Amino acid sequence: MKPNYIEFKKQRDLGEIISDTFAFLRAEFKPFFSTFFKIVGPFLAAMIVALVAYLYFIGNGFTFMLQNESGAASIATIFVVGLVYVLSIIVLYTMSQSTVLHYIKSYSNGQGTTDFNTIRKEVYGSFWSFIGLGIMVGLSIIVGIMLCIIPGIYLYVPLALSFSIMVFDKMGASDSYSYSFKLVKDEWWISFATIFVIGIILYIAALAFSLPAVVYQWAKMGILSGEVDAENVFEMTTDPLYILFNIIGTVAQFLLNLISIISLALIYFNLNEKKNFTGTFEQIENLGKTAEE
Repeated sequence: MKPNYIEFKKQRDLGEIISDTFAFLRAEFKPFFSTFFKIVGPFLAAMIVALVAYLYFIGNGFTFMLQNESGAASIATIFVVGLVYVLSIIVLYTMSQSTVLHYIKSYSNGQGTTDFNTIRKEVYGSFWSFIGLGIMVGLSIIVGIMLCIIPGIYLYVPLALSFSIMVFDKMGASDSYSYSFKLVKDEWWISFATIFVIGIILYIAALAFSLPAVVYQWAKMGILSGEVDAENVFEMTTDPLYILFNIIGTVAQFLLNLISIISLALIYFNLNEKKNFTGTFEQIENLGKTAEE
């Protein structure tokens, strides 16, 4: 077993889930991010390019519409660039979540050691399953929020764990979706509390990284000086410094999301251990094999 190995298959309380999330990142920092960026890096680069293009075209597009009678071409350009940006985000976050979960799966099965080729193969092989499950989860939560918000919050807790179920229990998208409610049954409140606390921590951290872009935006618009210049709103999106601040904030938010994925995996293993004792049975089986040897 690898030194500083973090056992995922065991029960944890809220404090242990938070502490072990960061303990895992500390212990696996180099191999984890090396594997992660080898797989996800190209998609992150593509998203950054799409973000820069979107900011640039939205500023120039609206300026063109204000200066010309017909802005149909500008609207079409903004729509296409915006669509490409949204698609790049969807693909990036899908690959990111899949890579993190498959890394944890390889790490857990190898008791601290991972196989890059297996992780990469499983990530690409499960891409459309993640997309399908993501569509199901997203639509369910949106409908729940439209039905007075509370149903959306209720649905989010089990459905956020459905991706872990699909990877660690080797289920299909639809089975993972339905089983998530059985897994969270009788444990909804503690799961919600854990997700809520982690969400607050990550939200505060994300604000710190997004603050420079907001302050720079206010300064350019004249809000801080009390002399507001509305014309700077669209011109600012082509400002290199403003674009840089947006890239930093977006990438930071993306990387902070990795903490959320690891925490959700730990929540899954906690609930799975309470209901199925998977890790306990494996430990007993390993003890039996050791005794025989």
